[in-house]
Amino acid sequence: MKYIVGIDEVGRGSVAGPVVVGLCLIIKHKPAIEILKGIKDSKQLNKKQRNEWFLKLKHAEKNKILFCATSFVSSEIVDKKGIIYSLRKATNSCLRKIKTYRPESLYVLLDGTLIALDLYTQKTIIGGDRTEVAISAASVYAKVKRDLYMDSCSLKYANYNFDKNKGYGTKTHIQAIKKYGLSKIHRKTFCTKF
Repeated sequence: MKYIVGIDEVGRGSVAGPVVVGLCLIIKHKPAIEILKGIKDSKQLNKKQRNEWFLKLKHAEKNKILFCATSFVSSEIVDKKGIIYSLRKATNSCLRKIKTYRPESLYVLLDGTLIALDLYTQKTIIGGDRTEVAISAASVYAKVKRDLYMDSCSLKYANYNFDKNKGYGTKTHIQAIKKYGLSKIHRKTFCTKF
């Protein structure tokens, strides 16, 4: 029997903060499919809906139906090594968090252009966050975790309103960059046009 693992990323296009990869391992198939019925990609949900799903995921984890994890890669590493390297690093870091499961017992579904180490049976699916519940769950889990992190950054770097823009290049965020310069969590390589 192979266990399904969904993997997705958030924060790829952000100009500040980490890129985050989320993972959802389905441990008990039938109960998990029932719990995840109706879940969507994090971008198709509002904040309230994402938070409700996040609580459902945490409850399912507590009952050992699912296991969810995230891996953060800092803006500094994104600048030094690039976004592709950072996404691969985060993906493989997430998979190491389920090392009690042998690679051959896992079937890894990845969204978009993500790939994992060759030792996993895997499938990359364009738009997988909209069609595979395990990837959707990983997307929601990663988004909520990253948003919480960016909310905390907003306290330290109040001029940039990270609690509102989550590090993305909104008009007001770009205006703040022009006025105050870059913070320590901005991706310098993503801000060259400002």
